[in-house]
Amino acid sequence: MLAFALMALTVLSDSNAIAGSKSNKLDRVLPDSRQQVQLSFAPLVKRVRPAVVNIYTRKVVKKSFRSPFFNDPFFKRFFGEKFALGAPRERIQNSLGSGVIVRADGLVVTNHHVIKGADEITVALADRREFAAEIVVKDERTDLAVLRIDPRGEVLSHLELIDSDNLEVGDLVLAIGNPFGVGQTVTSGIVSALARTQVGVADFASFIQTDAAINPGNSGGALVTMGGKLAGVNTAIFSRSGGSNGIGFAIPANMVRSVIDGAVSGGEIVRPWLGASGQAVTRDIAQAQGLDRPGGVLINSLFKGGPAQNAGLKVGDIVTAVDDHEIFDPQGLRFRIATRPVGGTAGLSVLRRGKSKNIRVALKAAPEIPKRNIATLQGRHILAGATIGNLSPAFAEELGLNTHDLGVIVLQTARNSPASRLRLRPGDILLRINQHVVERVGDVKKIMSGSAQEWQLAVKRGGQVLKVKIRG
Repeated sequence: MLAFALMALTVLSDSNAIAGSKSNKLDRVLPDSRQQVQLSFAPLVKRVRPAVVNIYTRKVVKKSFRSPFFNDPFFKRFFGEKFALGAPRERIQNSLGSGVIVRADGLVVTNHHVIKGADEITVALADRREFAAEIVVKDERTDLAVLRIDPRGEVLSHLELIDSDNLEVGDLVLAIGNPFGVGQTVTSGIVSALARTQVGVADFASFIQTDAAINPGNSGGALVTMGGKLAGVNTAIFSRSGGSNGIGFAIPANMVRSVIDGAVSGGEIVRPWLGASGQAVTRDIAQAQGLDRPGGVLINSLFKGGPAQNAGLKVGDIVTAVDDHEIFDPQGLRFRIATRPVGGTAGLSVLRRGKSKNIRVALKAAPEIPKRNIATLQGRHILAGATIGNLSPAFAEELGLNTHDLGVIVLQTARNSPASRLRLRPGDILLRINQHVVERVGDVKKIMSGSAQEWQLAVKRGGQVLKVKIRG
């Protein structure tokens, strides 16, 4: 077999020699020994695998036991509903995932969904030593979390983060994690695509796609470059069967770095706020704007006094790139802005009426104006039992809502309260009550202190405005 391979290489080399200057292909070189044709990732794996950890979580779940006599009227009459339901029983839920040590003093990054709701978190190193971990910061919107373990003065192996903007499609990568709980596993592949936004995993989505095999349990593990650095955190797969189909997604290192920086600086993640929103430029929009192809974000809303408006961005502008990185949809725009530091600036490439412009935007944190003023409504009216608050750009961002939404948001409704019977949901935004525009919590309290024969509510839910009528 080796002789055949060598012969093949020889033939290829000779054919290139005949082609001479007519071929742009690299000359093939005949290997001098067996060692020259033996390739292995082993030296790289030995170097990086100590920085990849297994994560085990433990969660106590209370669940009521449903008695077989639940529907028996005799037992309900003499023992009541409590007996029929039975006393709550505790059940232990265990889950597993992976993580990456990113600092020698014991800072570990993983996916938020790996540790969500956990009562206990254990980090197991590659050498099987185990450490209790505490959560430093968790960020559901990026699906990232940062943990801390105490290495007791030991300097731990860790991975440095690359500038993920330098990745290219075709780059070789390794995926390291703990799939199905079988233990640390290494798979290889390439970067299949960049800036994948339509994955549905996180709000700030611009994923690295790879064909390196990723399976359940790999979540939170490392996507490693051939230079032994962290390119991203493995997060999700596209699969119809639950197993790897060669389409895996990783959160880019630049987003991971922003969350780590928040953890290091005090455990609070503060992202820049653009104060603008828009829609992807479709083929129809591109034709209407005289563009040769679809791409970019058409700005359709600006927050008054926000950074974008102050910088000169206008409704109707098409943002095509952020700091020379091309964008194709609103998710990509949010990602690019989110990875920039607060207090810095970002350069927007803009098309306005067919002409190119460059706009520099100062990046600021979203303001909390007005203050959220959270209150639970009391009294004898249809909204009693609803907990509401004032929306601001900062509060909307915290809740994962459009930062342009203003008004009064429903945060929760008390069980069996008048508000719950209206089927109000957390996230509903009160716009009008009996034709009165609602802007603050105080407006709602004032309106509901009066009386009416009929109440009419306008409520925004998921981008749609619903109207509710109920007799007083």
